[in-house]
Amino acid sequence: MARTAIIEAHGGPEQFRIVDLPVGDPAPGEIRIRHHACGLNFIDVYQRSGAYPMLLPHALGMEAAGVVEAVGAGVAHLKAGDRAAYACQPPGAYAELRVMPAAQVCPLPDDISFEEGAAMMLKGLTTHYLFRRTTPIAKGDTVLFHAAAGGVGLMACQWAASEGIRLIGTAGTDEKCALAKAYGAEECINYRTEDWVTRVRDLTGGKCVDVVMDAVGADTFDGSMDCLKPLGMMISFGAASGPVPPFSVGLLAQKGSLKITRPTLFTHIADHETCQQMAADLFEKVTSGAVKIRIDQRYPLEDVAEAHRVLEARKTTGQTVLTV
Repeated sequence: MARTAIIEAHGGPEQFRIVDLPVGDPAPGEIRIRHHACGLNFIDVYQRSGAYPMLLPHALGMEAAGVVEAVGAGVAHLKAGDRAAYACQPPGAYAELRVMPAAQVCPLPDDISFEEGAAMMLKGLTTHYLFRRTTPIAKGDTVLFHAAAGGVGLMACQWAASEGIRLIGTAGTDEKCALAKAYGAEECINYRTEDWVTRVRDLTGGKCVDVVMDAVGADTFDGSMDCLKPLGMMISFGAASGPVPPFSVGLLAQKGSLKITRPTLFTHIADHETCQQMAADLFEKVTSGAVKIRIDQRYPLEDVAEAHRVLEARKTTGQTVLTV
């Protein structure tokens, strides 16, 4: 039996229940993994609230790290006793132990802790596809990144700095702005006290930015479009403030032949070999010291509801983990 956080109905954090569930043996292509830590992400909030509907009851959680206990037939890249980490479908990471598909579970280097592994996979692989797989971004290019002091944001600040990419961030407090700059942002704008669109234009000498990376959604979309230079790329990869309202595709022409995409991590990691190579690139960034994993919030599994409340209130910095 394994302690597991499930929901039986969509809604607020109060929907969580901690239950004991049986865990069997892995089938072909699967592993059984005992978790040491689980990551917390906004996709978990979307699934819990019903913004991303799912069949219920269901365990939540997309990311964790631990030790492989058993492997099913056909699994060649992992064996019992291996340290491992993942961020992938299906949900179910908020648990002591689970059986799951093996293809997107990755061997975890010895010099990365379980908490770091649990905190870094979804946000780190997201950072990877933002900078390496979505649109060409070269040394010297300028990126506008919203929520720069959050989990993905702090990784993005460091990733950009390590590759000579100029990153301008936004955040909601002066303290968060200072944190983003400490982690590699060239500038960070307090969107509560400054006109951030005007400030971005000032910082770029009126030229605007090559790429916007935006997981905030409704609150920042229109302004983000006004920050892009002609032929610029808008990467909308989340909706923390709500979904982006419908808009006319003709707007892209009016604002300078702009490009827009709405990627998901799970499309990028669907292929086993691609996923493993992306993870290897991410682990190299971390083990080299170019990207440091900052964990600012830790909660026991039993306090998962409170962890969700704090995340939704945008009171977090860095990463959050659940300990099991």
